Amino acid sequence: MNTKANTQRLDMLHGPIWYKIPQFALPVAATAILQQLFNASDLAVVGNFSGPGSTAAVAAIGSNSSIINTIVNLFVGIALGANVVIAHAVGMKNRSIIHRAVHTSIAASLLGGVIIAILGQLIAAPLLRLLQVPGEVFPLALLYLRIYLLGMPVIFLYNFEAAIFRSVGETKLPLIALAASGVLNVILNLFFVIVLHMTVDGVAIATVLSNAVSSALLFCMLRRSALDIRLEIRKLRIERDMLLRILQIGLPAGIQSAVFSAANMVIQSAINSLGTVVMAASSAAFNIEIFTYDILTAFGQACTTFVGQNFGAGRLRRCRKTLALCLGEGALALAIAIAAVLF
Repeated sequence: MNTKANTQRLDMLHGPIWYKIPQFALPVAATAILQQLFNASDLAVVGNFSGPGSTAAVAAIGSNSSIINTIVNLFVGIALGANVVIAHAVGMKNRSIIHRAVHTSIAASLLGGVIIAILGQLIAAPLLRLLQVPGEVFPLALLYLRIYLLGMPVIFLYNFEAAIFRSVGETKLPLIALAASGVLNVILNLFFVIVLHMTVDGVAIATVLSNAVSSALLFCMLRRSALDIRLEIRKLRIERDMLLRILQIGLPAGIQSAVFSAANMVIQSAINSLGTVVMAASSAAFNIEIFTYDILTAFGQACTTFVGQNFGAGRLRRCRKTLALCLGEGALALAIAIAAVLF
């Protein structure tokens, strides 16, 4: 198992870089798009199968997108800090730091998810009022948000687990785990809405359960992974110095992403004031538009990981080359994605 895990990893320290960057970035982009499709699946199922109240249900899910993205993007940025710290340690071949960072990351993700889940229940209603969610949509939006927030521990856990795998050059396992849970998400959506006649509560529960499956799959893979990133439950703890190193890098990145999503909250507030139909239309469009953003950020993650490993190995020239290639290849991939979406 260990040998197989090592051969599947992308070697970021040796050989040509130009073709390895897309090898890393495209599965990351596919993973982010698949996560976004969870929300699109929710919209599609309630929009087609929840009866006369389908427009309000779609609007209720869409009104939460900016809130959920703000929270998730903050912690995805912090997970990127774990990615960089581990990647740097991989370049240095320092197994002690890798081991400590892995266990601190997993423990911190679970604790952070629990804290956000609890705080979210308290501020869910005030947030939706601040966004001017119409009265006919408000109860459904609140129900969806509260159920979704209960799943934050497993959502955060998955993102930190994915960051750990990516730091050592493994991008396919997070995608495979998410693809499996994505299929489950669609099946559960249809079951809860069509068979059990639920609406937004059904698709929210389906999303939480699906995320729990993807995080559990990656957790098991980490438990059986190669020695350097193998997870040992008895060693799970938050080491203060390691957490500070992760936050030093990840928190600014998380805040940057969260600010982008927070700006969308202001826009969402204006859209909400225009009524249920406009909210539903905007939700559908956003779930397509965001694909291009996911592709762009995937090349950014590739850059941080490649640079992290090569900087740790003292290969500064390779770091500069990585930056130039990521900028060029990322711009090309973005142009192709925009053209595809427009057509």
